[in-house]
Amino acid sequence: MKPGSRYGDLLPRILVGIALIALALGAVWLGGIAFAVLAAVVILLIYGEWCTMHHVGRTVRLAGMFALAGAVLFTHLGYLGYALVLVGVTAAGLFFLARIAAWGLIYSAFPGIALVWLRAESLGAQLVIWTLAIVWATDIAAFFSGRTIGGPKIAPRISPSKTWAGLGGAMIAAALTAWLLSRQFGLGLEPAFAAALGAVLAVAAQVGDFFESHLKRRAGVKDSGSILPGHGGMMDRLDGVVPVSVLVAVAIGLTG
Repeated sequence: MKPGSRYGDLLPRILVGIALIALALGAVWLGGIAFAVLAAVVILLIYGEWCTMHHVGRTVRLAGMFALAGAVLFTHLGYLGYALVLVGVTAAGLFFLARIAAWGLIYSAFPGIALVWLRAESLGAQLVIWTLAIVWATDIAAFFSGRTIGGPKIAPRISPSKTWAGLGGAMIAAALTAWLLSRQFGLGLEPAFAAALGAVLAVAAQVGDFFESHLKRRAGVKDSGSILPGHGGMMDRLDGVVPVSVLVAVAIGLTG
């Protein structure tokens, strides 16, 4: 890496990141159809990038997109079971036509369903912001601590830029964010538990990052897309949101 280039891509990352955070917070605050539409658009873009990376045909791609839009609509209307059945049936059908598209449908659908379902729950806006903020804190801290401290790589064959220092910084930042926002939003979590949960979710977010990096390496591409300057594609930006949103939704669903 050339001198001065360590943070060479920082400005576009910051500008795009601020715009995305503002858009997300605005949609979360509005809730209802506005949030559902944003969730649908995002998961359709993710699925589109998945299909492009894996050279999925147009017919299979459209079938998956209709299923994704329908799943978000069902979830928004309060029919979570129908949404899950729609995704399951469509994925089963796609499995025999293009197995990779079926996995892409599942990968794209679950975070969208999870976030729309969470937003409709009691304290839904707070839960969604808490979830997203943990991922944001993880990404930001991992970026700066990893590039500043450097050190041993976690899995250089999969993601050569990820370091143990970055993961450590991400876990600390996520723990603090989870604790502070839990207290601010009145989520009723014990401080130690909230911090520990934030650290665990940071690891989950980093696993999502590694998984997406693995997909890109197998597909032979640097980024999942080019829609977001400084970030790449929608999958590149939201790879941590995918596992974290699903885990939070499952936890809320199991504990009530």
